[in-house]
Amino acid sequence: MKNIIITGGAGFIGSHVVRLFVNKYPDYHIINVDKLTYAGNLANLKDIEDKPNYTFVKADICDFETIMGIFKKYNVDGVIHLAAESHVDRSIKDPFTFAQTNVMGTLSMLQAAKLTWEQLPEKWEGKRFYHISTDEVYGALELTNPEGIEPPFTTKASSGKHHLAYGSKFFTEDLKYMPHSPYSASKASSDHFVRAFHDTYGMPTIVTNCSNNYGPYQFPEKLIPLFINNIRHRKPLPVYGKGENVRDWLYVEDHARAIDLIFHKGKVAETYNIGGFNEWKNIDIIKVVINTVDRLLGRKEGEDMDLITFVTDRAGHDMRYAIDSSKLQRELGWEPSLQFEEGIEKTVKWYLENQAWMDNITSGEYEKYYESMYANR
Repeated sequence: MKNIIITGGAGFIGSHVVRLFVNKYPDYHIINVDKLTYAGNLANLKDIEDKPNYTFVKADICDFETIMGIFKKYNVDGVIHLAAESHVDRSIKDPFTFAQTNVMGTLSMLQAAKLTWEQLPEKWEGKRFYHISTDEVYGALELTNPEGIEPPFTTKASSGKHHLAYGSKFFTEDLKYMPHSPYSASKASSDHFVRAFHDTYGMPTIVTNCSNNYGPYQFPEKLIPLFINNIRHRKPLPVYGKGENVRDWLYVEDHARAIDLIFHKGKVAETYNIGGFNEWKNIDIIKVVINTVDRLLGRKEGEDMDLITFVTDRAGHDMRYAIDSSKLQRELGWEPSLQFEEGIEKTVKWYLENQAWMDNITSGEYEKYYESMYANR
């Protein structure tokens, strides 16, 4: 039996990864390590909490002694490290927390793995430290159209995969880092530490950088779940600037599949970019969400467009992110399984059918925070 730590497993992406591994690999013991901050919710994992190959441990990844104890107790073979502070607006208001969790927390996990594994007779054999990062470490791309065609237009990535795009350039694994927010700077720093532990100590590490995720169980400070909930209650939809910032979107279960594949078959010391080959302007994605929610609630489609409220743009708001996942597709055969319209339909249906989950999270003190928070990442 392999013993795998998944950090941040009660969060949005983490819960999907935990569920996939627990159900797919009954011969693995999955140890979910989560501090249960505001974005961690064990209700995300009710369906697998009693599985014999699953253990939850409430712990702070910055607490090095506790993390060392977990490694020793469970004879850990691998780490899938997802735990992180991830909301850009929060990082602008409180950069210290992001540096502490994302940098020092990652360093704590790395050092615990190093001290544990290097003492074993087999040392690094059969071990793996997989660190999940973000496309935001690369900075921003311009909106460009060299062919003179009005964007969005269809182009091809280097693998031949068609890409709905707003420019001719994409984030590839060999780009230098140019983070623009405290959040992306903290993630960039953590990425460097992971690579340094491979180069210095020989630890078998892998880093992936992923585009925007969406889907069930996402904490509603992010654009899509927040707006679904606001449309349901007919509350304003705050849109930064003119809503022209572009993001590449990926359904969360496709990301979980990619993590599974890379953890088992990815090459040590490599970086893989994970994206949806699917770019949307914020304003356009908001209109799709409005139409979908209205239709599924039995309202006239587009009835709630007047909820859109344009607000002052966020400081340092990057214009465009676009991932080229060609390397991952070419080397490991991964590609997204859902088109965006399919994924949005599934996502909106899930939130509308699980209103108790949403209401439980958005009740009380959080509600005031949501009303003042601009969710356009």
